[in-house]
Amino acid sequence: MNPLLNLPPKERGLRLETLRKLMSEAGVDAILVSDNANLFHNLGRVIAGYGYIPREGNPQYFVRRPVGLHGVGVHYISKPEQIAEHITLSGTLGLELDLLSYSMAERLRKAFPGVEIVNISPLLRKSRAVKTPYEQQLMRESGVAQERVYRNIPRLYSDGMTDIEFQVELEKASRLEGCLGQFRISGSSMELYMGNILAGDNADTPSPYDFAMGGEGLNPSLPVGANGTLIRRGQTVMVDINGDYTGYMTDMTRTFCPGDPSELNPLALKAHQLSIDICNACAETARPGVVASDLYKLAAGMVENAGLEKYFMGHRQKAGFIGHGLGIEINELPVIAPKSRDILAEGNAIAIEPKFVIPGTGAVGIENTYLLTSSGMESITNAPVEIRSLS
Repeated sequence: MNPLLNLPPKERGLRLETLRKLMSEAGVDAILVSDNANLFHNLGRVIAGYGYIPREGNPQYFVRRPVGLHGVGVHYISKPEQIAEHITLSGTLGLELDLLSYSMAERLRKAFPGVEIVNISPLLRKSRAVKTPYEQQLMRESGVAQERVYRNIPRLYSDGMTDIEFQVELEKASRLEGCLGQFRISGSSMELYMGNILAGDNADTPSPYDFAMGGEGLNPSLPVGANGTLIRRGQTVMVDINGDYTGYMTDMTRTFCPGDPSELNPLALKAHQLSIDICNACAETARPGVVASDLYKLAAGMVENAGLEKYFMGHRQKAGFIGHGLGIEINELPVIAPKSRDILAEGNAIAIEPKFVIPGTGAVGIENTYLLTSSGMESITNAPVEIRSLS
């Protein structure tokens, strides 16, 4: 076995088979991957370098760092132009043009004169959308660890805490449980540190990022999440904290409050129960072959019937989705949105997060991660769903 590869041979074969089938359908002769998520998916580790995967023949690996990775097909390089010294290529070469810098894409283009360069970022996202049994097991393990942390959340709170003080305790508990701390997000337009803790009306603060919930944050350099709000009775605290324990993430949101939850605004209690009902309805409806947008329409219909459209997926600023695929990254395919053309497939990992923001109270609702099986959705994030007291 090549010591560079950190995947079981059978698992490596399954991933190559899926990728090469998509390459064949797209008419791509070979691809070069350098993005960390795509390298991790195809090698089982992150390197500074490139993975070269032809439609036929053996993959090759071009490494700058770390040193000491040797084996068949492994070449150490100091610049990307050296890749062309080791392979002969004609036809079509796929690059991650959604992610590569312009200058790097141009350097690679010039290194392979006469070769057609195409964008394979969408193809790679598609190749990761269906999780193998091995990947599903890693996600289950993350879900179990994340659930242990969430069940212990009320014990981490002390009266008089601010949201950021509470978040520090949650982060510590997560890290001690084995959380890697890495919150990998596709693209450069979204950033987040360890998760989102939203207390009271801070949940209604718009953020520039395409997350379901916003928050002011502590600094304009990272304008999302906790902002130092004092946690008070009569307000909610929404917890959406990192679930990456294996390199494969689960996503889970739960809602808490100081004091007795029954004392909260009745509108907030109604919205929270509706969130639970929407998750259950989506889980019962989702099957391989279902159009992803149909799940959004189901949720939107339930919200309309309850008269809660004003608060659904935000109040001042709304998110345009109720769910998303996830795994190595938190925003993978399929997307559960009104105009999504994604078709659900067995092996998808999907987070469903119908959330509400009630002014004067805060955010309510839940989020669960599901694995789509042939018979329906299996939840792998199973902490209690009711609003729980922190007192």
